[in-house]
Amino acid sequence: MKKLLVLLLLSVSFRSSSQDVAFARKMVDTLTSPNFWGRGYTNNGMAKAADFIAKQFAGFGLVPISNQSFLQAFSYPVNTFPGRMAVMINNKKLVPGKDFIVTPDSRSVHATAKLEQKDSTHFINPNYRIIVSLENKLTWSVAPAAADYTSIQLDKKAAGDIPFTIQADIESQQVADFKTANVCAWVKGTRQPDSIIVISAHYDHLGGMGANTYFPGANDNASGTSLLLGLAKYYSANPQPFTIAFISFAGEEAGLLGSKYFIQHPLFPLKNIRFLLNLDLEGTGDEGITVVNATEFPKQFSVLNAVNDSAHYLTKIKALGKAANSDHYWFTEKGVPAFFLYTLGGIKAYHDVFDKAETLPLNEYEDLFKLIVAFNNHLMK
Repeated sequence: MKKLLVLLLLSVSFRSSSQDVAFARKMVDTLTSPNFWGRGYTNNGMAKAADFIAKQFAGFGLVPISNQSFLQAFSYPVNTFPGRMAVMINNKKLVPGKDFIVTPDSRSVHATAKLEQKDSTHFINPNYRIIVSLENKLTWSVAPAAADYTSIQLDKKAAGDIPFTIQADIESQQVADFKTANVCAWVKGTRQPDSIIVISAHYDHLGGMGANTYFPGANDNASGTSLLLGLAKYYSANPQPFTIAFISFAGEEAGLLGSKYFIQHPLFPLKNIRFLLNLDLEGTGDEGITVVNATEFPKQFSVLNAVNDSAHYLTKIKALGKAANSDHYWFTEKGVPAFFLYTLGGIKAYHDVFDKAETLPLNEYEDLFKLIVAFNNHLMK
């Protein structure tokens, strides 16, 4: 009877934590709000996000890995767009983010000029070193420095006629030493504290493009951050035999810089990591998930599939090989076994202003949560 009661209590605890989609939704809504300004390089967005995550960890009862601070500070150069962002084509005012973007390596420019057509999609003004291109989709990114030109990408649907004149007022600002931090916490293991399972997710996104436009980054990667926070909340209430570490990386969008810094300055021996699960793009899942590094670690991938098959969590688990496409990569390069999980299906918004909380379904949040917990249970056997 006593054993049954314990199992029932554990079951209730698991359900109450894993099925708290309302918590995940609240986290996504918060992290994509204007206050965090795309968790990037202007309006103090990335720093605000780091502080928010650290406060969540502290509230759950996690402790800093460094024993001093949840924040592991580092810095890198970046080209930013803090102010003016105005473009007119053929005397038509365009909307930043929706009608046009500037490439992240663009320099400042203030010009009224004619454009020369170079081919069917590219138009230039050599005097002001302006390049205009027509694109089917606007996809933004991050660059470490400004080039010696300004490149403006137009959505083909917004461009209308062939662009023959441009008015541009764009401000870029080089930051040579942008200061940010990884956010690191853990729940110490009850029996084997030196055996560590790491759950990671980058919290940074693209930030703002001008004073009035920001990229919310709901799926990329408020979704993964919300799942990491949900798991941190669960494991804080349910300590495990192994230590469970949570690392929320900065600088992923700038080239996996936060995870690279961590493996160069680890807060614990990397050899103690039994497995790492990296969470990025976790907001959908109606078509299942993809597992990067599945072919690198076939034994663990077999376990993951067996767990999923027994409980029917997700419709499909797709296997991919090694790839440098998220923060797991540097750990794998150091010999740490790791998977990068991302969901499939649903919205197609990516690195654009349409990756918003209100269109993110989170339809497989519960099942993915349960799959991760069950997989971790097998790792600790």
